[in-house]
Amino acid sequence: MLADFSGYIAADELYDGPFCVLSIVDNRTFRRITYEVLDHAPTHADIERFFRRFRSLLKQRDLKLQGITTDGSSLYPEPISKVFGKVRHQVCEFHVLKELTKAVLRAVAKVRKELAATKPKLGRGRPSTAVARKTSQRRKQIDRKVGDLFEHRHLFVRRELTPSQQRTIHRITRGRPELRTLRDIMDEVYRLFDRRCRTDTALEKLARLRRRVRRFQKVGKTLQKLFSPNLEKSLTFLDDKLLPSTSNAVERGYRRHRKMQKTAYRVRTQRNINGRIALDMQREERMQQRDETTKTLHAARPRRAA
Repeated sequence: MLADFSGYIAADELYDGPFCVLSIVDNRTFRRITYEVLDHAPTHADIERFFRRFRSLLKQRDLKLQGITTDGSSLYPEPISKVFGKVRHQVCEFHVLKELTKAVLRAVAKVRKELAATKPKLGRGRPSTAVARKTSQRRKQIDRKVGDLFEHRHLFVRRELTPSQQRTIHRITRGRPELRTLRDIMDEVYRLFDRRCRTDTALEKLARLRRRVRRFQKVGKTLQKLFSPNLEKSLTFLDDKLLPSTSNAVERGYRRHRKMQKTAYRVRTQRNINGRIALDMQREERMQQRDETTKTLHAARPRRAA
């Protein structure tokens, strides 16, 4: 598995009932390099031992680790520092953005709740006086506003907006400056991950963004994730063009594992989990040969007459 090692890896853990699968995957070739199945939740000592075993594999082949990508778990920073020293440690961009978008959507939901609480009360029956009709009209306007904010809530976290979506955002945020601020903040967050920037430039942008968020008390408390050190580590990839910004390489292997469990329920013992992952690695090892065989068979297949 280290014959075509790229120098960049992704590491992650998968919890499977009482077991935990630790995996290291080449983050450019998407091939699993090594794994370990634990019968308990991992600790720093487990992660450190796992990484030291991987480092010994690299030393045997005179290979060097250039960068490592993980999610935002607190399990990894300390063992990585102890085992690999000052190697580049990238926190997965997807996991960081996922937490930020959740925070923004919670803030939008909070505004909807506050707006719904301002609906005036109506008496029974149809409104018969001018005041009652005006109150009824006001209530309907608030209902429409709340409904629009719920229906188009995804526009507050969408990476790019079409002109039509921009007009929709402008309409549903009219009279609510805090909502427009949330959308502006998300735009600035996405700009942090522009590959054309360097890490130092992105960190300066992040510092300005944090100062801006502190000034807006209504949204500042709901966006505490902006002050997480994981956000700073998720910008490490900007100084290395070959360092992947996400840990999708290891995540896709876990997705295959989950899918396999749906059809083979008995793979929930430690022995069978080991066997299935080993089988999966063997499948990956022979994938190129299978593809070449398939292409050869297709090329040799006689074509039907038109």
